[in-house]
Amino acid sequence: MIFGPKNTLVGLDIGSRTIKAAEAVEAKGAWTLKTFGSVDVVPGAIEEGVVKDPQAVAEAIRELYQLYHIKQSNVAISIGGYSVIVKNITVQTMPEEQLYESINFEAEQYIPFDINDVNLDFHILGETPHNPNQMNVLLVAAKKDMIDDYVNVMDMAGLNLCIIDIDAFALQNIYDINYADESENVALIDIGAGKTSFNILKNHVSVFMRDVSLGCNQINRKISQKAGSSMAEAEDLKLSSNPDKISVEDLKQIESSVVSDWCNEIRRALDFFYSTNPDDAIKKIVVSGGGANIKEFRDSLAIQTSAEVTTINPFHVFNTAKYNVDSAYLEQVAPQAAIAMGLAVRRVDDK
Repeated sequence: MIFGPKNTLVGLDIGSRTIKAAEAVEAKGAWTLKTFGSVDVVPGAIEEGVVKDPQAVAEAIRELYQLYHIKQSNVAISIGGYSVIVKNITVQTMPEEQLYESINFEAEQYIPFDINDVNLDFHILGETPHNPNQMNVLLVAAKKDMIDDYVNVMDMAGLNLCIIDIDAFALQNIYDINYADESENVALIDIGAGKTSFNILKNHVSVFMRDVSLGCNQINRKISQKAGSSMAEAEDLKLSSNPDKISVEDLKQIESSVVSDWCNEIRRALDFFYSTNPDDAIKKIVVSGGGANIKEFRDSLAIQTSAEVTTINPFHVFNTAKYNVDSAYLEQVAPQAAIAMGLAVRRVDDK
């Protein structure tokens, strides 16, 4: 199918450290990357997915549009963290229209918030394997005040918010497009600045999902405490080959400590998955986000999980030459681009 310009949108990955924007065009089954870029956001403007300074976030988005000459006002964003609940549930088999009417009742037992304080959505996965009278449903709940905050930011930035996705689903979108031929069970893990998204796919269908408040900010926070610096200075120290306020040995020790925490949390998530799916071995883990750039993390995770650990390339099947997008830049930012790219392949009329 060929999507015309009216159907396309910009994928905006609004993180606590940077905001990324991506535009992608599909024609005759082939994908082309039109734009990818990012800008930093003021520290503290977004914390654990919650908008703390909407004006600063809106200004950063406007700056991003100007820097990369983006004209498309239709956008897709994604959310995650503790204000979002995603669960696989089992309900009595019924038509989709009937489930719309009863979803609040079905969801109440699974949602740890007041049902009146959340927006609900669902996707019917199909009949349960051993009971045709029941069906599996993917249930998604997001707190209304969080949704309202992002709608407000988009209005302030002068944009038309068409889709609000879930971080882990956006990651799955781009994985499916770039690695469509791979059918083995795979764990997709995105280590962002303040949050880690975890999504296990079986035959390209999500069977387990979790967000945890772990991320690269942990490293910066420990550097800041050790060096007596600001968080912004801590980021520079982390990237410096010759830091002046902290020793290289201390930097390595901090990074190793945080990486160990990440691996332990991922191992616990996998153990929980295996407790209910003992026969579904995870032989491959695909990592993304800023944490994916840390070799010690990839190596330690491979040892602890006995799985192949690779870094995602969200541009793998995309033509990047048509619009003269810098290939060296894309190679550098590829792990951090995954969620924005997963949003960019959505379309205005998607469900």
